[in-house]
This record gives sequence, structure tokens and C-alpha cells, in this order.
Amino acid sequence: MRLVLLGPPGAGKGTQAAILSEKLGVPHISTGDLFRANIGQETPLGLEAKKYLDAGDLVPSEITNNMVKARVAEPDAANGFLLDGFPRTVDQAKALEGILEGLGAKLDGVLAFDVDDEVVVERMLARGRADDTEDVIRNRMRVYREETAPLLDYYAGQIVTVDAVGAVEEVNARALAALGK
Repeated sequence: MRLVLLGPPGAGKGTQAAILSEKLGVPHISTGDLFRANIGQETPLGLEAKKYLDAGDLVPSEITNNMVKARVAEPDAANGFLLDGFPRTVDQAKALEGILEGLGAKLDGVLAFDVDDEVVVERMLARGRADDTEDVIRNRMRVYREETAPLLDYYAGQIVTVDAVGAVEEVNARALAALGK
């Protein structure tokens, strides 16, 4: 099963992806993990990405696309994967389509984790990270919505919305039910 996971920061995508990955037997592919792995292994893509990250800039889509392309072509992803943090834009979604076509595969669906802004703020403040102030959190949510809203239109018809409010187990049960599992 090849799935894209969407949802604002603090929606619980990473938590749910870890559980779904285990239950579905497919890898959880997070762009953050991909960046860290490529930088840690000093791959050409990692070294290129590091230049941007060190300067505080966004990593260009071409680099991210190539990291995702290499990762989804690995043997453990042959039967599927959960993409978390990619695509973020319609251009990246189109690139993903091309990547999958090259593998003779297609996306099976998009899980959109839906959560109220106030719940996100509450959850993220509870994590106790120094950089998680209410203003920073609200700005990240605004950026997410501006950046990702067009994806909701692009994937219309493929999106299954999951209510992400509640205990981890409840949300997971809803996600599995939404996938027909």
C-alpha cells in the first residue's frame, strides 16, 4: 500500500505512521529522516541538502524529490510505503507521480489527519520544546495550510480524512478503518 500522509504539524502523523508502518508491513518514509540519513551518510544529495539547511534555507524540491526517488526504489518499499512530509506542493505531487510511474506503481491513497488548531497548539506546547512557542506554532500551521491547501484539491477523490483528535489508539483505529483494514 502506497500512501501519502497529510496533516498540520502536531496532527500526530509521525506517531500514526510508525504504528501503521508496523501494522501494514511497509516503511514509514519521513523527509526529515531522509535528510538526516543522507547528511549523516554524506551522500552527494545529503551534502547538497546540508548547504541549504545550514544556511537556514529550504532544501530545493529537486534534491528532496531525488532523495524520495532513491528511497522508494529500495527493496523494503517494493510493496508500499507511507510518505510523511512529502509531497508538500503540487509540483512535488507531480514529481511523485513520475517517480511511481518509473517504478510501474501508483499511489493507493492519501490519508489526511484532521485536527482543530487549538488541539495542535495544546499538543505542541505540551511537548515542551524550546522553539515551540504559541506564535511559532500558529505560524507553522499557517505556512502548512498555505503550502498544502492546493494538494487537497490536487488529490481530491483520493483523500480519506481521519479525525486526529483523541487517544493514539482511537486515531489509529480510525485510520485503519479508513483504509479498510
